[in-house]
Amino acid sequence: MHSLETLTCPLKRKFETMVNDTSNHKELSPLLEAMTTPKTKWMPRGYQLDVFKVAMKRNTIAHLDTGAGKTMIAVMIIKEVALSLKKQPSQKKLIIFLAPTRNLVQQQFNVIKENTDLVVDFYHGNNMGNGKKIDERDAVAWEHVTNKNQVLVMTPQILLDTLRKAFIKFEMISLLIMDECHRASGSHPYVNIMKEFYLKAANKPKIFGMTASPVIKKGVRSVEDCEDQIQTLESVLDSVVYALRNRTELENVTPSASERYCYYHPSKFLHAEVKGELKSSRLKFELQLQSKFKDVDKKLRKRLRNDHDKIVYCISELGLLCAYESVKLCIENAPKAVEGCDSFQQSFSKYFHFLEEALSIIGKLLPTGHENILDTGCDYEKMVAAGYISPKLFELLQIFRSFGEATQVLCIIFVERIMTAKVLDIIVKRVADLSHLEASYLTGNAMSANHQNETLESFRSGKVNLLFATDVVEEGIDVPKCSTVIRFDMPKTLRSIVQSRGRARKSDSKFIIMLERENEKQRKHVCDIVQSEHTMMDRAKNRDPNTCVTKPSNLKETETYYVESTGASITADSSISLIHQYCAKLPREKVYTPKPDFKCLQVEGLYECEMTLPPNAKFHTITGPPCKTSRLAKQIVCLEACKKLHQMGALTDHLLLNNEHSSPSVLKSINITKGGPRATLHELCQKMHWPSPNFTSSLVECGDAVDKRTSVNTFECRISLTIPHYGVVELKGDPQADKKTSFDSAALFMLHELERLGKIKIG
Repeated sequence: MHSLETLTCPLKRKFETMVNDTSNHKELSPLLEAMTTPKTKWMPRGYQLDVFKVAMKRNTIAHLDTGAGKTMIAVMIIKEVALSLKKQPSQKKLIIFLAPTRNLVQQQFNVIKENTDLVVDFYHGNNMGNGKKIDERDAVAWEHVTNKNQVLVMTPQILLDTLRKAFIKFEMISLLIMDECHRASGSHPYVNIMKEFYLKAANKPKIFGMTASPVIKKGVRSVEDCEDQIQTLESVLDSVVYALRNRTELENVTPSASERYCYYHPSKFLHAEVKGELKSSRLKFELQLQSKFKDVDKKLRKRLRNDHDKIVYCISELGLLCAYESVKLCIENAPKAVEGCDSFQQSFSKYFHFLEEALSIIGKLLPTGHENILDTGCDYEKMVAAGYISPKLFELLQIFRSFGEATQVLCIIFVERIMTAKVLDIIVKRVADLSHLEASYLTGNAMSANHQNETLESFRSGKVNLLFATDVVEEGIDVPKCSTVIRFDMPKTLRSIVQSRGRARKSDSKFIIMLERENEKQRKHVCDIVQSEHTMMDRAKNRDPNTCVTKPSNLKETETYYVESTGASITADSSISLIHQYCAKLPREKVYTPKPDFKCLQVEGLYECEMTLPPNAKFHTITGPPCKTSRLAKQIVCLEACKKLHQMGALTDHLLLNNEHSSPSVLKSINITKGGPRATLHELCQKMHWPSPNFTSSLVECGDAVDKRTSVNTFECRISLTIPHYGVVELKGDPQADKKTSFDSAALFMLHELERLGKIKIG
């Protein structure tokens, strides 16, 4: 294809001929034999052993290319530490493996489970490895988790939350592994874990970090700047970066994608008229959002502006066809109006009318039957000339067409916006020339965990050929057969370009960056990133790890409130979210969400913040002490409020919301058909974050036991339900003819008992 330009050389020899090459280990050393995994017969390479030996001596950040096997080095360290822990059976210790995304948690869990004999489980988002929701867990449940497992794989936010709630004691952790540890900057959970717990711990765990790009900013300006960024990361993680000086073996066994640029012409269409119409329509409906619910109008106004921005972006970057589909997606994802609230429905109708008008404005510029315009025989250049598709999208389709009839291609297309991924997925599926290729999209938190896993597995297996993705799959996701990676939107940082290129794992793979012709800003940006990477690699390789001294940590401690009885803690910067959670749990109207109100006043150069809680809160107002900034004043007043709520019993000793003080849950009715009472009780327990009830059924023999013909067997069920911060409620139902009906009887008795206790209301 004429618009592609190759930048780098291919591999010296085929990757497939090297992955099983063990010529460097003709005689296995005792250490190598010990590290060889029993399940997969995997054998570490020389450079992996080098990193392993260094990591066992001191806290280490392994700086290795993507695909170099950093996770397997972590597995070696895990096995070595686990072996040493066996010699201390009296002390319960944990190995924690942190990964920043749900997909990475699942992937790393699978690697550890397959390559060790240790008891391991994973936790991410709202799910735990055993299928239960993380919100349902309490101190007793976490005690069971820590006693049962040797290795826990989780997101850093979950570890931070469990440490703050004192469900896991930091002193229990013997080894802390941080995947993609370059994220340790700003207010990331990695930073907060180190600041709030590691620095204060008397017995600190071993740290092992893994990254392909140990710089924490967008790029590096100089060697000195690069060194400063590396030292900052080392300081935060109390570790030393280790990079290979001799990269020969690594380069021989790690596939390297050839880099290319794909140039597209600037769009000749500005679409100024249609953009003007859309803006006028937006302003018209914004002015009409004037209901009595100001919060609702504010949210709808914000959503209207966001949807308008998405549509205009698609017009500029993708063309009118994609913009039309973006409006349809906005309509599909629009919030549902609340029944019984006329004022809200009127506001919602204004927002919805804007989307309908936007669809009409764009639709009148498209030809009749445009849904089938990409059928066989489509003249793509005429489509560009008419403004239906952008030159950028045209070049992307040309790349796809260059794949030919091959169905083995696996290609990831990285985009910046979720809307772009969804729209491109729709459009490509309509292109007749590409009907032999299956497309899908992956967009992180906008998709459920199950949907993400299914999509990723479909891509790995080859059922999906073209995967449009946001940065959710940039880091760490392993797809060995991925043959092409396309940066449809510009990579913004050095980390982004290193990580996304690393997804191209197959030999002779391609990494394509799309650039606009004659756009000097884009060219300079890419050149700066490329230069930054060279500087980073040279600096990391030439550093002497034996002479490197970790800088003292400059992490500033934040004001913290501790609960003596449990060790639970909350910081000033984490207290704001807890106050919002508390307010959200208060009784509410249909469209009104209870929330705190803040007023900051400046007094003699300092700031004082007054917070007002909803009328049905435990207290109404509280004023914090004078602070240097308004942001800090808001944090401190929230911290004081959390302290007061705990003292008043609204927060438990683990600083969780106390359901005992919330209003009873209302059940409209109980389904009394077979299975209905049980289903109602289980749904109630899920809603209230209670453990599932325990049913025990026993056989009861009635009648004349001597004459079996006249005796009758019935079933009697005993039910037990544990209500957090209240206790255990036990009772039994009436005898029934079969076991399942006896369960229903016991569940029905329990529901009425809960109403008597004031825990629920039955309509």
